[in-house]
Amino acid sequence: MAAPRPEPAPLRKIGNLRMVWRRMLDYPGILVAAGLSLLVAALATLAIPDGLRRVIDRGFGAQGGGLDLAHTFNYLFMIVAVLAVATACRFYFVSILGQRVVSDVRSDVQDNMLRLEPRFFEENRPSEIASRITADTSVIETVVGSTVSIALRNIVVGVGGTIYLLTLAPEMTLALLVGLPVVVVPIVLLGRRVRNLSRASQDRIADLGSIVAETLGAMKIVQAFGQESRESRRFRDAVETAYETARRRILVRALLTCIVIAMLFGGITLLMRQAAFGVSDGTISGGTVAAFITTGALVAGALGALTEVYGDLLRAAGAAGRLGELLAEEPQIRAPAAPVALPEPAHGALAFESVTFRYPTRPEVSALDDFSLAVKPGELLAVVGPSGAGKSTLFNLAQRFYDPSGGAVRMDGVDLREADPAVVRARIAYVPQETVIFAASARDNLRYGRWDASDEALWAAAEAANAAEFLHKLPQGLDTYLGEGGARLSGGQRQRIAIARALLRDAPLLLLDEATSALDTESERLIQASLERLFESRTTMVIAHRLATVRAADRIVVMDHGRIVEEGTHDQLNAKKGGLYARLARLQFEGLAA
Repeated sequence: MAAPRPEPAPLRKIGNLRMVWRRMLDYPGILVAAGLSLLVAALATLAIPDGLRRVIDRGFGAQGGGLDLAHTFNYLFMIVAVLAVATACRFYFVSILGQRVVSDVRSDVQDNMLRLEPRFFEENRPSEIASRITADTSVIETVVGSTVSIALRNIVVGVGGTIYLLTLAPEMTLALLVGLPVVVVPIVLLGRRVRNLSRASQDRIADLGSIVAETLGAMKIVQAFGQESRESRRFRDAVETAYETARRRILVRALLTCIVIAMLFGGITLLMRQAAFGVSDGTISGGTVAAFITTGALVAGALGALTEVYGDLLRAAGAAGRLGELLAEEPQIRAPAAPVALPEPAHGALAFESVTFRYPTRPEVSALDDFSLAVKPGELLAVVGPSGAGKSTLFNLAQRFYDPSGGAVRMDGVDLREADPAVVRARIAYVPQETVIFAASARDNLRYGRWDASDEALWAAAEAANAAEFLHKLPQGLDTYLGEGGARLSGGQRQRIAIARALLRDAPLLLLDEATSALDTESERLIQASLERLFESRTTMVIAHRLATVRAADRIVVMDHGRIVEEGTHDQLNAKKGGLYARLARLQFEGLAA
């Protein structure tokens, strides 16, 4: 997250795994098959000591004959065969159940993230969210696909083995059971410590992922400023912190395992001593002793394994809690219960009426202050002003990424808060200041504007954005993979693809945020000529620092500190020698000092 936060109480509870259990119930067929396989495998495991008892008593004692002994070995071979098949089936069914549950959780989390507004991702690091979707779901996969089945198998073996022990030697079994509370105490006490350290360890791993993503994503800056050593040290420090947290968790878990196993097998040793005296006295057979020891070892191993399983379940509970936080997030920007329909056909009118707005992450700064502006259908409106004046905020509000704290934003006369955000955004084509190119083909990047567009439409949009020439030269044309963030393209080429994507959308309202800032003079001139033809059929708002790109605008609005300070055409504003626009124009066109 943006800053470390105290662990909420619900994240510390095994009850978080209810989320996983509910998804397992979506696949009752697999669940039943896994359960039956597990039960058969556990019972077959418990039947082996009984088979061993029969072999020893009938093969090495005076009981039975050759035929009876053969039947005994056949019985033992049958148990082994059933155990092998049941174990294989259990592994298959619980493994695919784990894969299925994790796939559903990952999809559900991603679907919910796509519903949330930009504010959430300003307050929460996308890299940590990605870590939750990958690393935390992997923990759950391990639990569903392995840990849970191991736990259930060991419970069946422990309970069934105890019952069998009572039939073999009640007195020794009762002595064994008396010592069990001694084992439970360290499980409870040390288990709490393991739980807290498990959550801390997962957080440190998430920090590692964030650092890697941040550093690799800014590799050019890192190398350009010679910060490789610093970034290496920063990562090593984070690795050491993660290691130290994991070491403490492993130490406590090892101590827990040591105590439990020592107590369990120490008790078994004492019982074996008692059994040896029983054989000497003739009160118990050798086969019974062998069966008791084998079953006792199985029961002890089952209980010992449960201590490790408990630690895994605690880790999974932490992971489920973290994922549950993401699933519980509700979008603050959503369609009302009965959204108002936008007029048809669309006009492209946009109005800001006495709008006041502060970004949630910067509440001390007013981005817009009692701001009013009406953009007429078909108008080409340019918005200029210094950085931080509130220009991009207009686009954020127009697309309803945020709601104003005061006033209203209207599209074709409808308050955006009363309309469906998806319908509003469908009427807008947007070119952001920071170009976004997906790690996909050129075709997929272009048709993000309209996914069902034909190749003819794609090439037409590319021609209009002056992108067709370099697209034709790509190795596989439109099918060429553009790399992470469009790494195979220049900055200007990436921006032209973004413009083509917006033009392909053919929306009644076009928003251009510094859309030509990364272009050379020749490309900018060609795109300006193409854009001017497109401006005639739609409403367009252009944000620009380079004033040469807005000279042809029907109207220019000059903003400063969230307010309109000047308004008019280029010639009108440039004539005001003391105005902000004229001063900006002098700085750009004449290179004079402020």
